[in-house]
Amino acid sequence: MNDFEKNVQSKNNDVVDSIKGFAFSFIFFTLIFAIGVIISVAGR
Repeated sequence: MNDFEKNVQSKNNDVVDSIKGFAFSFIFFTLIFAIGVIISVAGR
């Protein structure tokens, strides 16, 4: 057996981690887009 399989650093479920990563990146890019829209509307 592999040493990394014996000594696991994180026992979290990978699905939960991937959902967190997707949610944080989605919120980040939505925030960047919203700031751009606000600047665009304010510049008119």
